[in-house]
Amino acid sequence: MMASHLEHHLALLNHLRGILVALGEAEQVLDDSHALFLERYDELLAELPRDPVSSQYLGQVLISQVFNRYPQIAHLVPRDLLWFFGGDCLHFMPDEEIALYQTLDERRFAAEENGEPFDWHQEKQLLTLPTDGARH
Repeated sequence: MMASHLEHHLALLNHLRGILVALGEAEQVLDDSHALFLERYDELLAELPRDPVSSQYLGQVLISQVFNRYPQIAHLVPRDLLWFFGGDCLHFMPDEEIALYQTLDERRFAAEENGEPFDWHQEKQLLTLPTDGARH
């Protein structure tokens, strides 16, 4: 089950990499360091499956840099990545969103402890459904 959780985040990282590459190809990057940034990003993609714990800090740094270097795509950064890497990435999340992800993680850990399947997407949708008072 942990592998699928990691695979989910690797897929999101690859998606974000595609956006970053497109940004460079569209010549919306003002300096030459974009290629170097992508190299470091690729290091993260290679290292994360091998050593997820040691890769956390590099992930925090790179995801935070996406917000600082490429503010025009900040809204395209998958929110799951902010939570996954934590640390400085949490500065880009409002308190309500952090609370949602804490609940999601608690449910995921409980399911793993009980040997039950856990569907991150389904649970996230359930948690973000409007409450009875908000329905139209």
